Amino acid sequence: MTPSRSEIRGLVNDYLERHPVENGHLQPLVSALEEPADPTSRSTLPGHITCSAIVIDHDQRVLHIHHRASGLTIPPGGHIDPADRTLLATALREVHEEAGIAAGDLCLTPQLLDGPVDIAIHDIAARPSKGEPEHQHFDIRFAFYLAHPVPPQLILQDEEVSGVRWLDLSEVTSPTLRAKLLAARLDGRPEPVNASALIHDGAGRYLLHLRDHKPGVIWQSGAFALLGGGRTHDDESLEGTLLRELSEEVPDLRIEDLNPYAVEAATSVDGLSVPVRVFAGRWRGNPDRLALHEGVLLRWFAVDELDRLRLSPATRDLIRRHAAENPPGREPAVAPPVWDGGSRVVLNGVGVHLHLEDAEGRVLLGLRHPKSKYAGDTWHYLAGRCEQESALSCLVREAWEEAGLVLDPADVELAHVVHVVDTPGSLPLMQLIFRARRWEGTPEVCESDKCLDWQWWPRDELPDRIVSYTRTAITAIAEGHLYSQLGW
Repeated sequence: MTPSRSEIRGLVNDYLERHPVENGHLQPLVSALEEPADPTSRSTLPGHITCSAIVIDHDQRVLHIHHRASGLTIPPGGHIDPADRTLLATALREVHEEAGIAAGDLCLTPQLLDGPVDIAIHDIAARPSKGEPEHQHFDIRFAFYLAHPVPPQLILQDEEVSGVRWLDLSEVTSPTLRAKLLAARLDGRPEPVNASALIHDGAGRYLLHLRDHKPGVIWQSGAFALLGGGRTHDDESLEGTLLRELSEEVPDLRIEDLNPYAVEAATSVDGLSVPVRVFAGRWRGNPDRLALHEGVLLRWFAVDELDRLRLSPATRDLIRRHAAENPPGREPAVAPPVWDGGSRVVLNGVGVHLHLEDAEGRVLLGLRHPKSKYAGDTWHYLAGRCEQESALSCLVREAWEEAGLVLDPADVELAHVVHVVDTPGSLPLMQLIFRARRWEGTPEVCESDKCLDWQWWPRDELPDRIVSYTRTAITAIAEGHLYSQLGW
């Protein structure tokens, strides 16, 4: 069954939110989605949807095929088949048919996930031999990384493909695609895009989730699995992904010692390779008392019961490995909860931030590295987390280490405080924003693994990709407010 019109419209709308300048250019596609004719059928004229697979190897090269019919060297792609469940599935089928690359040899990019990297409109010449007049292709392009360092052996579809080339990003034949790929900073290196929770009670039992039986729709349909799910563009980290998923699936479940444990390989509904970041944590409650919003049930299982369950071999092996490394009775090395008068005291993290304004009233912001653990590829204050030091000492240290700026504590004042909870159940953070009246030096990138650029931004023209509480603080400081809170 081909993807529904509403699904395609949602995908196109999400793309246009990221690229609003293309609204006019893509109006023919938007209009086609409002017409009664099926936009996925190749018989629909004057235009219909096609899909392409942008395959990127570990050397940042993009797969191109030489297409016999058009004579063009282009990425693999083609028309939607009635059996394609999604547009992404069309792209995967085409690259398999034309180049022999199976879905399991590919994985999603952490920058784009399952959204298109580019949408282009091509004018297609008439083909009288096939009874096709001039028309347009609305080509929706999805980016994939090769899952393994060594590219699989290519098996070309001889009747349509006469050759293949791997081109550097700067040599990609489509100008719009080339620009998007370069802007997305795709490095070809697979990273986890899913997060799961390996929850145990410390006594040898593990909490498993029985998923709904919806083959082709739900991952690991009808089987027991770990709680968790896929990352979205709004998640600032994989830990944030997991906490969001837990809040959606089991809102009352609170795991306080989630820590990264392993990265496991899984297979998506579409057959893609999926690296999964697994977080381990302990909980000792009764799952029957939890409100389960997704799936069938939650149950505790001992390791010797796993063979009786419908469970993926990888998950079974993962649980057994964790059980062997964490025998019952061994306490995890975590700080005990603090109690005061019968009430639990929750420790808050403290962050410091530097608010600098130049003579024109512009605010200094840094573009964080795409691989930053927090807020990758997003603009943010010069900031750091307090260690065993005072907040002012931390600020002075971070200013010098990150941007080569010299601050005198006497020239610094507290300008605003934001009390933040990034995701439900996460550690609350007290974000202190200090304003410096004077400083020495010009901002420069001193830690390129954390920050790519420093720029001065007018307060009323802040970038779209900016940490939410940074935007809140800048506005509040301009309005003279001392405190704000987010996520509570």
